[in-house]
Amino acid sequence: MPAFNELNLSQAMQTNLKELGYLSMTPIQAQSLPAVLGGKDVIAKAKTGSGKTAAFGIGLVEKLEAKNFRAQALVLCPTRELADQVAKELRRLARMTQNIKILTLCGGTPIGPQLGSLERGAHIVVGTPGRIADHLRKKSLDLSSVNTVVLDEADRMLDMGFIDPIRNILDHATWRKQTLLFSATFPEQIENISQEFQKDPIQVSVDETHNTASIEQEFYLIDKSSRMDALEQTLLHHQLESTVVFCHTKQTTADVARQLNNSGFAALALHGDLAQKERDQVLVRFANRSTSILVATDVAARGLDIQGLDLVVNYEIPREEAVYVHRIGRTGRSGQSGLAISFCAESETYKVDAIADYLKQGVELVPWTPEKSSSSIQPYMPTMITLQFDEGKKNKLRPGDILGALTGESGLDGSQVGKIDIFPFTAYVAVERNLGKKALKLLLNGKIKGRKIKVRLIDR
Repeated sequence: MPAFNELNLSQAMQTNLKELGYLSMTPIQAQSLPAVLGGKDVIAKAKTGSGKTAAFGIGLVEKLEAKNFRAQALVLCPTRELADQVAKELRRLARMTQNIKILTLCGGTPIGPQLGSLERGAHIVVGTPGRIADHLRKKSLDLSSVNTVVLDEADRMLDMGFIDPIRNILDHATWRKQTLLFSATFPEQIENISQEFQKDPIQVSVDETHNTASIEQEFYLIDKSSRMDALEQTLLHHQLESTVVFCHTKQTTADVARQLNNSGFAALALHGDLAQKERDQVLVRFANRSTSILVATDVAARGLDIQGLDLVVNYEIPREEAVYVHRIGRTGRSGQSGLAISFCAESETYKVDAIADYLKQGVELVPWTPEKSSSSIQPYMPTMITLQFDEGKKNKLRPGDILGALTGESGLDGSQVGKIDIFPFTAYVAVERNLGKKALKLLLNGKIKGRKIKVRLIDR
C-alpha cells in the first residue's frame, strides 16, 4: 500500500502519523484520501475496522482554521459508541495542531453540559443525528461555517430511521463544500442521499469480504423448534469466554438472552430498545469479561469493536450474504483463529447456498443431532465480576482512584483488578469473580478521594 508521506500533507500531520505508527495506508485510505484532500465529494463502501476514520479524519484536520472556533466539520454517527471512537481518533490525528477542540454531541446524556460546551465553540462536532437535530431546534448549534459533513456508517443510520433528521441536518449545513458518505452497504436509500446531497462524488469500494481463512465455519440443519436446544448444547460443548449470538429481531434477542440466563448461562441482550445507560452497561460487562455471551441484533452490534471474540453464532441465518460476512468477521481477528456456527432451518437452505457462492467456497450443511451430554456439564462462568459506582468523570473520579481504593493495605493485588470504565456519571470496575464480595467490602468500608461513594455488584 502507498505510504502517507506520498500525500501532500502538512509537516505536522506527517510527523504525527509517523509517531502514531501510521506508515502505509489501508486500501480505503489509499483510494479515498486523495479525493478527500482534494475537496471532492466521496461515497465509499468500507467495513468497520478498515481505517475509514483516518480516511476522512486526516482531511478534516488538515483543513481546519485553528483560530476560528466555529464548527467547521460535522461527523454524524449512528451510535454514541461509534461517535466516541471517532472523536477519540480525531483527537489523535489533531494532537499536533494547537488548540483544536472536538466536541461529541450524543443522546443518552444530559443536554445541559453540551449547551455549555457549544457556547465555548468547537472546530469539529461529532454526534448522533437525533441529538444534533435537537441542538438545531434549540438553535444551540450553528452549522453556517461547516465546510465538510461526514456520514459515517450511513446505511446503519438509515436502518435506525434517521433519514429525516439527516436530511434536516444537511439542509442546515448550506455552506458545506464537501459531503463524505461512508457505508458498509449501498442500499437504494444511500444512493438517493448521494444523488440529493453530493456533487459528482468519487465512488470508492473496498472488498467487503474478510479473510475467512482463520475462521472455522460450521452450518447445522435444524428444526425450527430446536434452535434453542442447539444453541445451549453448542455453548456447553465449547465453554468459551466470549461469544456473540446474532438474531434478527429485538424480541428474539431478548427472548434468547432470557432463556440462556434461565439455563444458567451469563448472557446479556443488546438491541435498539435499550436506553443509552443500559447499552453502556451491557457493553462494559461484555468487554470486561464479566459476561460471556452477548445476544444482539445486527443494527445494535454494527460499529462495535469487539476484541478477542472466540465464537459467533448465527442463531438465524442473515438475509444478506454481506451481513453474514460482517458477523463472522468479528472473530478470527489479528491473526487469531475463530469459530462461526450457523443454524439453518429447511426453508432457509437457499441462504446457505447464496453464502457459499458469495464466499466462493464449498459449504457443508450438517444435520444437527442432540448430544447425549452429561448433566454434570455446567455453563461457562465468567472469570470476572463487575462493580458499579454512582459517580464518574463529572465527579473527578479517575481509574487510578478506583485502583488505589482496591489495592491499598490488605486489599487486592493489581493483577486481580480488570478493566476500569469511567462515564460522566457512573463508573465500572471488573475484579476476579471469587473476589467480588471482598472488593465490595473494601470499597464500602473505605473512601475514595476522602468521601464515601455508593457502589454495588451488578453481576450474579
